[in-house]
Amino acid sequence: MIQFDIITIFPEIFSSYLKESLISRAQKKKLIKINVHNLRKWTKDRHKTVDDRPFGGGLGMVLKVEPIFKAVSALKPKFQNPNVKSNPKSKVILFTPRGKKFNQKTAYKLSKLDRLIFICGRYEGVDERVAKHIADMEISIGDYDLMGGELPAMVVIETTARLVPGVLGKEQLLKERITKSKGFIEYPHYTRPEIFEPDPERAPGRKWQAPKVLLSGDHKKIEEWRKKRGRTIGK
Repeated sequence: MIQFDIITIFPEIFSSYLKESLISRAQKKKLIKINVHNLRKWTKDRHKTVDDRPFGGGLGMVLKVEPIFKAVSALKPKFQNPNVKSNPKSKVILFTPRGKKFNQKTAYKLSKLDRLIFICGRYEGVDERVAKHIADMEISIGDYDLMGGELPAMVVIETTARLVPGVLGKEQLLKERITKSKGFIEYPHYTRPEIFEPDPERAPGRKWQAPKVLLSGDHKKIEEWRKKRGRTIGK
């Protein structure tokens, strides 16, 4: 089982996501565990302040290092002791546009760990001391800027969790799609009807045909067809 701990100032964003589909089922089957933590829990003032103005001036507010340090320390008590060697099966991840580009290969590596602690940034950014001294990894899900790290957290959870045996239901689904380099093969899919007519009344004769090889029953030819048209993601 892999455990995900999410540190955020907007925990309700995850409410419906965690209750739906395979993610919900995987939690019930105890294949994965997901905890969402409100960063404001680790503040000490009555306003539960988690941000402040940036040193040097500038627009926006910056998430403070202190509550994040306290949050990670509470979730990972040994983190407070610099003399204790870090658990290699546990990683603290900060989501930031400057982080390493997330791909299938990274997801595969993360799926082999026991615990992932996610720090979801907001506003103008996160105090750089979080990246330097608290996070083990910085991850970006693309070359664009989001309003926060909550969506990246969901992306990483879903991509990583589906690699945990049993989450998809059939382990064979994973075995036939994972490459030796730990990338993921994606090929075109078709289902019924074999022939689809988009608008037979206004455009008679226009038909979209599923490839006949997929209906042939010849598994060797089908495999060759998929290999030829498949694309490896995250090599």
